[in-house]
Amino acid sequence: MIQALVATLMWALVASLLIFRRKRADRSITYASFTIAVAMTLNVDAIYLATDPLLGGTNVTTLVSDGLLMTGIFFLGRGVMKADEYRPRLVRVAVGIPVLLTSLLAITTTFVFIDRGTTTTRFMIDLGAQPAAAAYSIINFSYFFLVITTMMILAARQYLRSSGIQRLPAALLSLGSAFGGALCLAVLIMDVAHVTGHLDLMRAVQPAYEPLSLLAFLFLCAGFAAQPAVRRAQHDTRRKRTVGLATQLEPLWKRASLVRPGLSQADPLAASADDPESRLHREIVEIRDAMIDPRVTFDISAAERALLNRAESHLLGLDTRATRTTASPGGRVDQWGSS
Repeated sequence: MIQALVATLMWALVASLLIFRRKRADRSITYASFTIAVAMTLNVDAIYLATDPLLGGTNVTTLVSDGLLMTGIFFLGRGVMKADEYRPRLVRVAVGIPVLLTSLLAITTTFVFIDRGTTTTRFMIDLGAQPAAAAYSIINFSYFFLVITTMMILAARQYLRSSGIQRLPAALLSLGSAFGGALCLAVLIMDVAHVTGHLDLMRAVQPAYEPLSLLAFLFLCAGFAAQPAVRRAQHDTRRKRTVGLATQLEPLWKRASLVRPGLSQADPLAASADDPESRLHREIVEIRDAMIDPRVTFDISAAERALLNRAESHLLGLDTRATRTTASPGGRVDQWGSS
């Protein structure tokens, strides 16, 4: 059940990204979400049972799914890193290609040595007592923990640097990354407990697996989806304020144009209202030109000067705190959960 829910969340996220981020040059996050969605879909019991026999019926689908998930997490980490100026060496190494390739090679090598039996949707529960299976899972979740922890640090930095509504995506991503990190630690504990025979410890930790999985995906997907929604809301708010300021300045601009005709009179298309930013910029420039031109007399009141200053500050972005936000979905649903 949890696998199907997570897969649904990821495909919904992919759809939202294709709609809201289609014009962005960097597609790392979209690639990551799509790859993770495919991996999560393969983990759905019904799809796993239908797919694995096609690959030999020895749980090779687990390796395919985990390889895709690892690749998706890699793209995710790269996307988050590119969206932030904070790129110390450790961050670049954590989301670097060498670490990914080494991890993929390591899980493939250890997978070969697992006595995998026949198709099972409880891979780690059934086979986790084998040292090779434990090593396989430990490598997987160590890589996930490394990248997710890196994302949590970046999201936390963005939260501290942001203000107002811009903090929402960063807060959601920080919480999702924290739950994802806790999930990784829980799985690592279960792996070690299983292979060393401490089954009581494994069973004690196991109930936390599915809640942590669900919380990680819910918060990460919510944070990732909130990011373009917040940007669009801010864009719409700024556009409305720009239109409002241009409308308020229009009487003053018309007075300025009477005493000192500007480009707008020579070329009416230059002052097209289709672009509120250009319209407001044109009005401000022509009002200022009339104010400083020694050949004409153009006086404005204190209230008009204050309005002009507000319009200039808005156009320059000085009336709001400039911030940047990043988001990163991720997580992992393995066969530790109940079927």
